[in-house]
Parts: sequence; structure tokens; C-alpha cells
Amino acid sequence: MFVKITIIARRRSAVLALAASVAIGSGTRLAAQTGPAGPLVSSGSVPNKMFRVDSARLDRGHFYRRLAAGFATSILVHESAHFAASYAMGFHPHLGTNKGRPTVYSGINEADDKRKQFIFTAAGLTVQDILDELVLDIPHDRGGAFERGILTGGVGTTLFYITFGRNAKVSDISVMARNSNLSKSQLSLIFGSLAGIHVFRISRDKHYSRFFVQPAAGGGLKTGISISTY
Repeated sequence: MFVKITIIARRRSAVLALAASVAIGSGTRLAAQTGPAGPLVSSGSVPNKMFRVDSARLDRGHFYRRLAAGFATSILVHESAHFAASYAMGFHPHLGTNKGRPTVYSGINEADDKRKQFIFTAAGLTVQDILDELVLDIPHDRGGAFERGILTGGVGTTLFYITFGRNAKVSDISVMARNSNLSKSQLSLIFGSLAGIHVFRISRDKHYSRFFVQPAAGGGLKTGISISTY
């Protein structure tokens, strides 16, 4: 929230003008905005007071919706990679549930073909890691809310699978361990290391400073109270 208070002194009598514009995630923009500071809008019943719309302010609600959209996209990519891997190997995956949780089933007989089951299971986290690498490596105007959401989804999914979701029967880490010579600890170290590298790179890039906070135009944050006199 940013509140700008302007005090105008006129000879002996002081006329107080209050300019306030509050953006709290409404997700709407004022169509009448013009110029760098926006138009003056009369308060109607309150004389001598005007409310100024700051058109340079970023919409906080829009920022967090794009962040959420990026996160959802990362999860969708993860699940789509499972489907694609199964179809590519000639099987028929399907969506089901395990203890009430949505789960992608490979259509592969795990006992008959452990290698293909491993490929199917590893596809989700692997493709998410590749997506994160592309976001961090491909030159572009980086730092946007959507790509922050993608990175959050990639790192967050990995952290979930190597901690709380590590021991579940249908967990990616558990299934990969059952169908390979790698233990759950080794797999957690492999994927956790990749996530750690991504977090390190994000922390060293100024474009991602204040990762979960909406940046203001020109850098910094639009918070607090600014008082100026004329």
C-alpha cells in the first residue's frame, strides 16, 4: 500500500490536499488514467480535497495472480511429462487417485519393466529442472512474476518429494528407488542438489530480489508514506 500526502500552503491559510491511491489486489485498473501521475479525481462532497491516482504503481493483485499462474504451469509441466513419457514408450497412462490424492499412473507393469517405469517416474522432476534451467539461462527481460512462479513450482516440488513426500508409496522418489539401484537418499541428493543450485543462482541474480514481493517501477517497493511541500 502506498499513500502520498501532499500539503499545499497558500499565504496565511493552509489548504490540506490528500492524495491517496490504494492497490490491495483488486485486480482492476482505472480506465481514466492519464500521464505519469494520473488524473485528479474530485471527492465530490468534500471540498478542497482531491484524490490522485498513481498510474505508475504496479497492481499487486495482478502480480500474485501471475505468480500463481507460473506455479500452476510448473506443476502442469511436471504431470504432462509423466504422460508424455508413458505415451512415448507405447503405454497408456491414466489419472487416478491414491488415498484421495490425484496421481498419474503409467500403465506400465512395474514388475515386468523396471527401466521404463523409472523413466516414466523420473520424467516429472527432470523436465521441471530443465524448465527452470531454461528460465535461468535463456536471455530475456527476466524477473517477472510468471517466471518467478515457475521457479517456485520447480524448487518447491523437488523439496516436497525429498522431504515430506519422500516415503509415500507412489512418491516419485520412492518409485524411482524401487526401480533402480539408487536409494531414496541418493535420489534425494541428486534432485535436491539441482534445486539447491537453482536457489543459489536465483539468490545471486538481482532481477529476483525480494522474490515473493511485487517490485515497484524503477526498483524498490512502493510502501510507506511520502510527504512533500510546495
